[in-house]
Amino acid sequence: MAVCSVCGRGVRSNLIQCASCHKWVHKKCSGIKGSMYKVMRSFICIGCSNPVINTGHTSVDIGASANLEVADKFCCLGDMLSVDGDADAAVEARIRIGWNKFRQLVPLLTSRDISLIRRGRLYSSCVYTAQLYVF
Repeated sequence: MAVCSVCGRGVRSNLIQCASCHKWVHKKCSGIKGSMYKVMRSFICIGCSNPVINTGHTSVDIGASANLEVADKFCCLGDMLSVDGDADAAVEARIRIGWNKFRQLVPLLTSRDISLIRRGRLYSSCVYTAQLYVF
């Protein structure tokens, strides 16, 4: 089974292949509005259309015999920062954390023994806040 190059989940149906890297992407992850058949041959995924800028240097000498490592993106206080200054890495990290919290709480959120109001409060206090504020 193939894996979506954007969300990392299994790909079975409603998918499109990148013309550049030949990876499979869900339609919902591709951002295509309307019919996929119009852009089938010319579709370029997010990774190929917006590559990460690489400076080519692994470290920078700042004097006083100290070197700093050059990185394309890094985590600072729970937030992902990237070299090109966009928020894509931060958004992806927050979505990933929210899905991880949701997967941890699936037994409680789908339990019929817990009232719908309590399940809603549990979702909003754990999953929703995890997406808003990175722990």
